[in-house]
Amino acid sequence: MHWSEKIANQLIEAHPERDTFVCASGISPSGSVHIGNFREIVTTYFVTKALQKHGKKVRFLFSWDDFDRFRKVPAGVDRSFERYIGMPYSEVPCPFGCHRSYAEHYEKEFEHALHAFEIRPEYIYQTAEYRSRRYNKSILHAIKQRKEIYNILMSYKTGETSEEARNSFFPVHVYCESCRKDSTTVLAFDDRNDTLLYGCACGHQNTVAIADAVNIKLQWKIDWPMRWQMEDVLFEPGGRDHSSETGSYNVSKTIAEQIFGSKPPSYAPYEFIGIKGTHAKMSSSSGNNYTPDDLLQVYAPEQILFLFAKYQPSAAFNIGMDEDVLRNYTEYERYREAYGANTIPGEIREAFELSIVNDDRNEKVPKFSLVSSILPLVHFDIRLLRDVLLRSGENYSQEAIEQVANRSEYWIKQWFPQKLVAVNSERNIAFYETLSTEERVWVEAFRNLLRTDNEGDDEALMSEIYAICHDEDSKVKKRNQKRLFSIIYRLVLGKDEGPRIPLLIQVVGSAKMMALLDF
Repeated sequence: MHWSEKIANQLIEAHPERDTFVCASGISPSGSVHIGNFREIVTTYFVTKALQKHGKKVRFLFSWDDFDRFRKVPAGVDRSFERYIGMPYSEVPCPFGCHRSYAEHYEKEFEHALHAFEIRPEYIYQTAEYRSRRYNKSILHAIKQRKEIYNILMSYKTGETSEEARNSFFPVHVYCESCRKDSTTVLAFDDRNDTLLYGCACGHQNTVAIADAVNIKLQWKIDWPMRWQMEDVLFEPGGRDHSSETGSYNVSKTIAEQIFGSKPPSYAPYEFIGIKGTHAKMSSSSGNNYTPDDLLQVYAPEQILFLFAKYQPSAAFNIGMDEDVLRNYTEYERYREAYGANTIPGEIREAFELSIVNDDRNEKVPKFSLVSSILPLVHFDIRLLRDVLLRSGENYSQEAIEQVANRSEYWIKQWFPQKLVAVNSERNIAFYETLSTEERVWVEAFRNLLRTDNEGDDEALMSEIYAICHDEDSKVKKRNQKRLFSIIYRLVLGKDEGPRIPLLIQVVGSAKMMALLDF
C-alpha cells in the first residue's frame, strides 16, 4: 500500500464523522520556491488524492506566509534590498519590477509551475488574512495567555526561566506603522482596554487596539496552531527541522491543546532533498537549489511527480542533472510500458497513478536516451531527428518528438555538455596509430561490413560486429566487444561512447564512416 493511502486510511479511521477533510501546507515566499519546498505541497497533494479516491470531500489549503518578515536578500536580488529587511514580504517591492511586491513575484512564479502539475490548491495569503482582522481574537487570546505560552516554549528549551523574562514576553511581532519594520518592542499591554503600546528602533511609538490592529502577527509557533484551529486542519506535513523532539510541531501541538483548546492535525515529517554532488542544504536565499521550473525544462510533470511519489516522505534523496537524468527517464519509461501492459507491481502502480497528469499511456513517445544520443549529431534539427527515427523504424507524432527533443536539448546544453558530440571532420590518425595490430584488423573488418547492405536488419548487423572480435573465453569476448565499440566511437566521434552502432551508421551514413575508417 502506498504511503499516501496509509495516511488517508488513518485520517478516515480517526475522523469517521467528517464530511470534509482539510489538508494544509504552506511556504514563506523568501525567494524562488525550490524542489525541497515542493515536497511540502506534493506530500499534501498525494494525501488529498488518496482521500478523494475514497470518495471524501477535501479542502486542500496552501498558505503563503507573506506576512513573515523579509530576513535576507537572496542570490540574484540586488544587495540594495537590504534596506527592506524587517518588513513583511508583501510590502517589499518586486525585485524585477514585474509584480506588485516581492511576495507576489515568487508566489506567482510557483503557482504558475503548479499549473503544469494540475495541482490547484486553495491559496491563502496570510497578509490578507491578518489585515482582514480575522485573527485578532486569537491574537488577543494569545497575548492574555502569554505567561502560559512562555512556560510552554521554555519547557522545550534548555535555558532557565525567570519571572522578569516571563513578564516581558509577548508572543507577537509588531510591524511599525511608521517604518513598516518589525524592529519593535512591546512596552505594555492594557488588560482592561485590550490595547498594546509598542516602541520602534526608528523612534516611533504608538498604542494600538488589538481588535482593530492590522500590524500585529503571532510568532510562528503560536501562529501555526492558531491557523490549525481557524481552518480545522486534519493533516499537514512538515520538514525535518520542524519534526525533532523540541521542534516546531511538538511545541505547536502543545500550544494547540493547552492554549487554543484544539486537537492538532495528523503530521507527516518529510526529509530534505539534496543536490547531487553537494552537501549543502537547498536554500532559496543562497541560490543553491533546483526549482520546479528547472526540472520542468528537463522532465515531463508526470516524471517529476513520480520521483516524489515513489519515495516515503521520510526518505531523503538527491537530484542531479547529470547522467541521473538518463537513469530517471529509463526507469519511468520502463514503468510506463509496464503500466500500459498492466504488469506494473502494486505499490509502484499506486505511485505511478498518483503521478498521472494526462493519461497518455497509449501514445508512443521516443526514448529520452535515444533522442539525446541522436540530437547533437544532427545539430539539434528536429526534422533530421525525425528522419533518422523513421529510417530506424521508429514512428512518432511530431508533438511527441518535439516534447522529448526540447527537453533533451535543454538538458544537454544547460546541464550535461558531455553529450555534445559531433562527427569527426577528418581521420583520427594519431589515435589509429596507438592501436594494436589485432585492433586494426577489427577496424578493417568493421569497415568491410559497412560495404554490405543489411537491409535495415540491426540485429543481424550487430551479430556480425560481435563476430569480429569473437573469443571462446566469454570474459575476453565481452572485453573485446567493449573495446571495439570504444575504438569506433573514437575514430568517428572523438569520444569513447556514443549511440548504438546501427543508429550511428544511420546518422553519419555508411560512406562518411568508411572514409573516417580508411587507414
